[in-house]
Amino acid sequence: MQELYAQIEEATAAIRAKWDQTPKAGIILGTGLGGLVDEIEEEASLDYEEIPHFLRSTATSHRGRLVCGKLEGLPVVAMEGRFHMYEGYPLQQITLPVRVMKALGADLLVVSNACGGMNPYFTNGDIVVIEDHINLMGDNPLIGINDDRLGPRFPDMCEPYDKRLIETALEIARKANIVAHKGVFVAVVGPNLETRAEYRFLRTIGADTVGMSTVPEVIVAVHCGMRVVGFSIVTDMCLPDALEPANVEKIIATANEAEPKLRTLVRGVLAAEAATS
Repeated sequence: MQELYAQIEEATAAIRAKWDQTPKAGIILGTGLGGLVDEIEEEASLDYEEIPHFLRSTATSHRGRLVCGKLEGLPVVAMEGRFHMYEGYPLQQITLPVRVMKALGADLLVVSNACGGMNPYFTNGDIVVIEDHINLMGDNPLIGINDDRLGPRFPDMCEPYDKRLIETALEIARKANIVAHKGVFVAVVGPNLETRAEYRFLRTIGADTVGMSTVPEVIVAVHCGMRVVGFSIVTDMCLPDALEPANVEKIIATANEAEPKLRTLVRGVLAAEAATS
């Protein structure tokens, strides 16, 4: 953790050398969802290779760039692409950007992903506002000696996703006539998708959606005292008795088609934050 603290400082300094604002929010854009950066009033951008200790994003549709600027009048930093455990990276490094966002001054994390839907009331293209999660990745980014400068040894997880922000997002969806659900997201390692038996198990333990990201970043955000709002786009239905082979191109296309709805919700949440700040 001592080494981690030094890495955070080095990465933060590199960003501040190109952008001297204090962000209100950090945004992590997942598979097929990077288009939101087009709506940011860009003031600076850095490829991940330019930021010390940032990893290289190898996932399909993840560009690998940090965009700094304003959205809905709020200063933000947005990750155009994230890192995953299935790429072979340790969770402590995967979640480093969240700690850098906090070090820059952000107190809100907006996180998004594409996911498989296991709740039969969901359908492709629906938005799910994450209300809770289950970590089945077999690892945790907080394992190791704790650095109290970064957060408490035993962070409480009774409310990892901010209830007020959840209700704000759902109200925005209702007003915009967007289908949005509350749901429980379960994180698995991947990169393979699950078997029929695994989907039955995940549904049985209370999960509505499944994906290969998000939970590590949220754990770290809670550890360092950030509020979190999370969104998933259902890109394929994972119903054990009607399961079809996954098509990555179709999954990305579904995420892209649903992206305008996600943009509306994210912008609405940020506008509400701007109104109260």
